Amino acid sequence: MSVRFASAFVFLILLSAPPSRAQDPVLEAQAVISEQIAALMADDAEKAYSHASPGIRSLYPDKERFLDMVRKSYEPVYQAGSYAFGRSKLVGGGEMVLQEVLITDPKGKDWTAIYELRLMDDGSYKVNGVRMLPNSTSTGI
Repeated sequence: MSVRFASAFVFLILLSAPPSRAQDPVLEAQAVISEQIAALMADDAEKAYSHASPGIRSLYPDKERFLDMVRKSYEPVYQAGSYAFGRSKLVGGGEMVLQEVLITDPKGKDWTAIYELRLMDDGSYKVNGVRMLPNSTSTGI
């Protein structure tokens, strides 16, 4: 009887443990960015919206409004011809990741997008904002 109780107790402790931290915050953030860019290029509003932080979701409460905002304000990201990851910076030990993304739009113009990703309570990263700069020189974050 005491073995069952001990097993149940250990199981409950494991269930109530906080979510684990990201193994490699930069790689995880880059994966989220890549998935969101791929979704945007495919006009998959639901998938692109799933990577938005709660703060962004509060500003754009549905996936169609979100996609419309991206089309209008972040066209180089929405229609990325190609992109590559530049420098990254961890803030707060990984609570936030700033990731530089070098983008060439379909017209051949180069852009730098600075992505801000936040670590969520469940251990995932969500995009909390993007700043667009019309250049291709990696100047750091």
